[in-house]
Amino acid sequence: MSSSDKTRPRPVTSIDVAERAGVSQSTVSRALSGSETITEATRRRVELAAEELGYQVNARAAGLRRGETGTIAIVVIGRDGQGPAAINPFYYSLLGSTCAAAAERGYEALVSFQAQPEEFFGHYVARRQADGVVVIGTATNQAAWDYFTACAKTAGRMAFWGSPFDDSVWVRSDNRDGGRLAVERLVQGGAQHIVFVGDPASSQRQFRERYEGYLAAMEAVGLKAGEAVVSSGADRVSQGRNAIAQLAHADARFDGLFFACDAMALGALEELTARGIAVPDDVGVIGFDGLGSGEFSAPPLTTVEPDFARAGQLLVETALASEGERPARRVPVHLIERASVR
Repeated sequence: MSSSDKTRPRPVTSIDVAERAGVSQSTVSRALSGSETITEATRRRVELAAEELGYQVNARAAGLRRGETGTIAIVVIGRDGQGPAAINPFYYSLLGSTCAAAAERGYEALVSFQAQPEEFFGHYVARRQADGVVVIGTATNQAAWDYFTACAKTAGRMAFWGSPFDDSVWVRSDNRDGGRLAVERLVQGGAQHIVFVGDPASSQRQFRERYEGYLAAMEAVGLKAGEAVVSSGADRVSQGRNAIAQLAHADARFDGLFFACDAMALGALEELTARGIAVPDDVGVIGFDGLGSGEFSAPPLTTVEPDFARAGQLLVETALASEGERPARRVPVHLIERASVR
């Protein structure tokens, strides 16, 4: 034995705590795990002994013995063939709020980015790697959503944001109310010919709900709603640009634009500027998602933003809830006022 081994202090164990407190080792274990079978006086005696000796409970090991891991798995779905850098910044905001919500409940977050079939894995709970799974990301990756929806049917303990399916345990923004907020704000700025831009028939269920909110709000204020403008493009930004080109080519009349997502609205702002259409003097523009980049567009983009903190909390709560306690949940939204509306 080396001299350093002789001088190194022996780690404190639960046996030492038991001797100091005058109780059994099993009583120490139950007292420090919060068992209701232990009296308050005994619990306090054990806690004082542990504190005096500097004994630290291995919470992870204790959790595993109870069948808990203390971990939430968060899967971020991307587009097949694209890396994490190409993921919509909205999902990074949602990822951050979900990690924060997990930490508030004492859980660690295990994050993975999955886009291709060979990467798909969702059986974290069955493998005892996590107590629940949150899945977020683009609805355009059909293969990924098919896989994770099938996982949910067999494994449970999963919550989804962005799911193209209504039969999964989803959490979503209050998209219809967001449509109302956008229309009412555009009308307040003087708009009378308000156009919705986005594909209500796409895999993005939230686009359909935002369009429904637009239709109801237009009717409520006595204005004529139009068909949604659907444009093609390699990404949302180019779709926004192309939507303006379509409207200009058709000589359409519009003084208000409500975009299904911020990325499209940002592309539209660029195209409007290029065509000499002043924002907000000639047309008011509102997006949806609350992207921070909208603060730096020209002009800064007014947007409907979900309560990200609440979204993270609901995703974690839903993933950890039992089967009968997981209804579909809506996250409240609010308007972020910038300069793209009068």
